[in-house]
Amino acid sequence: MTDPSEAFETALLALDRVGARTILEGVLDGGSPIQRIETVVVPALERIGKAWETGELSLAQVYMAGRLCEDAVGAITSTDHPARPNAPRTAVAVLDDYHFLGKRMVYAVLRSGGYSPLDYGRVTVDELVARVNEDRIDVVFISTLMYPSALRVKEVCAKLTGTPVRVVVGGAPFRCDPELWKDVGAHDCGSSASDVLRMLSAWETP
Repeated sequence: MTDPSEAFETALLALDRVGARTILEGVLDGGSPIQRIETVVVPALERIGKAWETGELSLAQVYMAGRLCEDAVGAITSTDHPARPNAPRTAVAVLDDYHFLGKRMVYAVLRSGGYSPLDYGRVTVDELVARVNEDRIDVVFISTLMYPSALRVKEVCAKLTGTPVRVVVGGAPFRCDPELWKDVGAHDCGSSASDVLRMLSAWETP
């Protein structure tokens, strides 16, 4: 039997939108969105990312695969979720980058877990800091693909010094350098989308 993750990867690279959605919707006999993301999406994207890093895939191929993946993830993410009255106020953002898939996955997992994150899209350092302060965010999740963007997280953390805001990072640069998140001053780093639920559960007020 074909590995669902490999079949999903093949559909993404073939730009088969219908096939990708069908695989993700049917896998794990209707398992939760988080299970499907972790079991199918994450391994497929990791292989695609490594293929890009080694020059086997172009950035355009990665971009198009990401767009199709966003569509498939959106199809399995329910908008009906239980309320969490004591949940931290959260936001997700892409910092000075153009790769939205990581943010989209974190957003989907948060929604599936009963949280109501604000989606800031692509922002600069100053835009992100201003919106976080204005919206009184408790935890902001920042996704990056390129190394220069990851380094700019240090500016965000510096500008948020003295506030109770927690900065959580994720993306290829932080996977390649496990200590980078500490170097830029973040409070935590997620290696996969589902890590955000563990973090928030630990920080949630009783």
